Amino acid sequence: MIDDPFRKVVEEHWGALEAAPPSGERRLRVSQLPVMTDQGALVAAVDHDGVRHMLVPVHSHLKVRAGLDGPVLHLRKRALEDEETYQTYADLACLRTDLNDLFTELCADILDAAGRQPTNPVKSLYQVLDRWKALFQPQGVVLGPEQLAGLFGELLVLERLLELDSSAHRLWRGPEGHRHDFATESLAVEVKTSAKGAGRRPRIHGLDQLDAPDSGALCLAWFRLRRTTAGTSGVGFMELLERTLRSCDDENALLDLLARAGYRSIDAERYRDVRFAVDEEYWYEVTPDFPSLTTRALLAAGLPVSIVDVEYTIDLSGETPTPMTADAVHRTIDRMIQESA
Repeated sequence: MIDDPFRKVVEEHWGALEAAPPSGERRLRVSQLPVMTDQGALVAAVDHDGVRHMLVPVHSHLKVRAGLDGPVLHLRKRALEDEETYQTYADLACLRTDLNDLFTELCADILDAAGRQPTNPVKSLYQVLDRWKALFQPQGVVLGPEQLAGLFGELLVLERLLELDSSAHRLWRGPEGHRHDFATESLAVEVKTSAKGAGRRPRIHGLDQLDAPDSGALCLAWFRLRRTTAGTSGVGFMELLERTLRSCDDENALLDLLARAGYRSIDAERYRDVRFAVDEEYWYEVTPDFPSLTTRALLAAGLPVSIVDVEYTIDLSGETPTPMTADAVHRTIDRMIQESA
């Protein structure tokens, strides 16, 4: 709960705007709030229908989180322009006037958070929305050892992408049910990990997991992980996860992806002692001669594809196929970022 001054400020601005003559149907009555960020000041607004808005300044190239589109809260990207300025905003609106009191509490929280983190106000907005949303999230099932290792491997790749683009979480498609863990229209990366046994023998799930995108390319990233203990080598699972959250420009979107992958913030302390060391890392380009069983290969051989729930193991322990060089891996990561721009 935020102190009275923030609630009072936003209520005073909305009250003054509501007392002004109605604006045109597609226009807002706006009032600059006394919270300044690196992108500009936050703004209170009221539209033609009397709906209250909170406008958080964002860079013009930034995409605003999708999925918050009513029936109570609506979030969209909006531009405001006058004779001297042009500014884009993340526009948060409350569509139900009977909930204006709760919306005031939410917006006071946003003002406080943005004032504390003026370099990235939209991230503050998302953090506040996430905290409120967390009140209604049920506790999930705790991740098992194999799930933790698999998620750790995907976060290793995600961290490298986020180092180049803070919006690169949008490339992480696996939690959404996509056949590949990371994907653009013409390039995909599938991540496999193992925390036990010898050799490099990834388990493949389905006939399409090693099928490249149409007219595109697919890489398989293999990590051998070793569980370690506190004070020894390796990286903590929560340490890696928290680094990716700090690097991401939309923590809530990333937390939503993590939830779909089985991780929930409420269980964070259960994973605090989990650590992994990366003993091996190999990347492979999945070419036509790569060991795989795919729908495309079966159709090319003239065989009908009427088998479902296929799982199989491939052995990459020998000299072939040849792993990609470090430079080739870097080029693949760079290409994914360029294609997502």
